[in-house]
Amino acid sequence: MIVRSLPDSEASKAGSFEDPILNVAMTTIGVVGAGAAAAAATYVIDRAIEDAEVTVLEKSGGLCGRAATRRQGPVSYDYGANYLKDDDPRVTELLTETIDADGLVDTRGPIYAYEADGEIGPGRDSDGHKWSYEAGLTQIAKRLLGRTDATIHRNTRVETIHREGKRWRLTDTDGTSWGPFDVLVVNPPAPQTAELLRTADWDDPLREDLSEAIDAVPYRSVWTAILHYPFEQDRPYYAVINTDDEHEIGWVAREECKPGHVPDGESLLVVQAGQDWSARHFERDAETNVAELIDLTADLLDDDRLREPDWTDHQGWRYALPDDAVRQGPLDSAAEEHDLYFVGDWIPGEARLHAALRNGLDTGEQLVYRLSD
Repeated sequence: MIVRSLPDSEASKAGSFEDPILNVAMTTIGVVGAGAAAAAATYVIDRAIEDAEVTVLEKSGGLCGRAATRRQGPVSYDYGANYLKDDDPRVTELLTETIDADGLVDTRGPIYAYEADGEIGPGRDSDGHKWSYEAGLTQIAKRLLGRTDATIHRNTRVETIHREGKRWRLTDTDGTSWGPFDVLVVNPPAPQTAELLRTADWDDPLREDLSEAIDAVPYRSVWTAILHYPFEQDRPYYAVINTDDEHEIGWVAREECKPGHVPDGESLLVVQAGQDWSARHFERDAETNVAELIDLTADLLDDDRLREPDWTDHQGWRYALPDDAVRQGPLDSAAEEHDLYFVGDWIPGEARLHAALRNGLDTGEQLVYRLSD
């Protein structure tokens, strides 16, 4: 089982998570966003509620949010979240035993560290698993949602949330209406979720309290450059990380350390700029940003060959990393009074993929318990 055992009082109401719950009436559930947390919550709901109808609306063409993967020819690369740690036993069991583990790979090599002076050396404990898939981290959401009967609509950006009596309705940017839903689950980063609440067609004092609490979650932006080279690099580490936040570059990872991602004889660096650099240059043109990060990377790794990648890619993550947890009281009230749930790594305030998945599992269970009560 991937979920915690229930007390006898709860188990008698909710049933087993290995079998559908039989005493929950037909329930329609709307999910805004298809990130890792939403995928985990949807998986729990679908497994536990026999007659649930789940509709997922995702603004982009992909799945799994900031756990994002791209391909260029034979090369695959995770350009948002770098890997999944094995820090949570329930998430570990989910990936290795519950869903299909075919293609799950462990990143090779330790993580070294450096400070403002750029001197790289051992110094970070990285003995645990650093998982991805041969096809990239997006496989997490694809495999979770693929084991459900949820209906997923990509390239569908929710613009307005409506409260109609005791049910929810959604309007997208094309003017299409979705719902009504008995339950609503909201997955975007905290600033985008707060904006959806501020503009919601919902006349309730809780709306303002929710939007203020969620908007208070601090976020860091990250600007990422992808640098590919037609030669191998011989280094003793998978990645290097800046530990004092005083360097222009915050992280450099070698994607060839993930089996199946980069062909032999090639290398690919995922370069994530530091917080201050990202904030200063987020709106600058991408070509200039990539060129500057190329030189900074060559200097940091002390290799002039790195000044001439044969191709590059880039991504700006405006809402990349939450720095604190949300105030929980308003979220609890929304769930108890209005069947409104929020999921994401910003709930626990831990910018890690395993934290997002754990939050999705926990929230899915909370939702099921409430519906079965």
